[in-house]
Amino acid sequence: MKITLSSQLLLVPIEIRKDKRHYIVEDLTSGEFYEMPEVCIKAIHLIQHGEVLGEVERQLREKFPEEEVDLIDFAEQLFELNLITEIDSIKVEFKQKKKESLGFLWISPRIGKFFFNKTAFIVYLLLFMINVGLLIYHPALFPHYKDLFIFHLMVLNIPSWLLLTSVLVLIHELGHVLAMRAKHLPTKLEVGHRLFLVVLETDMSAVWKLPSKDRNVLYLAGLCFDTMVLFLALISQLIFFKGSEIFLSIMHVVVLDTFIRMVYQCCVYMKTDLYFVFENVSGCYNLMENARQIIRKWLPIQQTSSKGEVIFAGERKPVYFYSIFYFVGVVLTITLYVLFYIPQLWFAWKNVFPGFEQAPTSLAFWDASLFSLQLLLGFMLLLFSWRKKYLKSFLN
Repeated sequence: MKITLSSQLLLVPIEIRKDKRHYIVEDLTSGEFYEMPEVCIKAIHLIQHGEVLGEVERQLREKFPEEEVDLIDFAEQLFELNLITEIDSIKVEFKQKKKESLGFLWISPRIGKFFFNKTAFIVYLLLFMINVGLLIYHPALFPHYKDLFIFHLMVLNIPSWLLLTSVLVLIHELGHVLAMRAKHLPTKLEVGHRLFLVVLETDMSAVWKLPSKDRNVLYLAGLCFDTMVLFLALISQLIFFKGSEIFLSIMHVVVLDTFIRMVYQCCVYMKTDLYFVFENVSGCYNLMENARQIIRKWLPIQQTSSKGEVIFAGERKPVYFYSIFYFVGVVLTITLYVLFYIPQLWFAWKNVFPGFEQAPTSLAFWDASLFSLQLLLGFMLLLFSWRKKYLKSFLN
């Protein structure tokens, strides 16, 4: 079906909202969101009023003389996005994307507003400052890689860590869920990954229904709950320093896990919560993609893609600024691996390897075997999360 300048288009139901720099277009059928500049929005309005593409192009060239206006190219992009339902009164056949069903509607917005309001954010900020002060003035509270190992038997440490980290991740994601519900938005939880770590993620796609100024609250909600958990774990070690050894060991794991997760949020070369804050504040919603294009130019490697940059006017400075933090995030990740993950694996290996030299009837042999099996299952779960992510991207 050919699109010409004499063509008339009928679009699917959409909703358009003004954003910081440009506009957000929501496909009401599929629930997808797209960022478009003003010239595209004017084109959509004229198309919706029944103007042929040639007339739309003429009017836009008069109104936006500095813009490169090509309605055929724009119409083809709309077609690829499945935003066109008819061309010259002929119905367009395309595979309709199913709108994902989101939940947690049973949580009252009042509960969300209790945890996320102006007063609450002052409290979270104070707790964050107290946490920094505690770690500075009480260096013994700073997490150490050996804090992960509560028990002498390695086989008990992974289940213990998995149980604790699952609870802590749920608390983090609960922050996002409650913040979403405070804005009367639905959401859901799904499994994803960050590099080699399997994570639980809250679907935040509905935030595009909100004005830009209201989105940061939702992005920072998980960190707010992490800050509260870290404070409770640190203060518990000071108050109950003569308490149960198991209890104090658990608090050490809570501090270690929460601290690492909060540092990871600063690794904005991945799409962490702070990345989305950075993106929202700058008003540039393709920061990572555009920054990678710029970084490729800085690196002495052969360019395999001939595609040009897709950077809107006025976005180059924020993209360059983000590129610097992109490298900072990579350094932070390497630091975490050097200080925590690699030493943990090496410590565990040194403790379990001798077990393989023992008789199959010995406790050390089974400790080493079951611990290795746990690591294998974790790796398989990671492969599953990768497969789910990249298979979904391929199918789309």
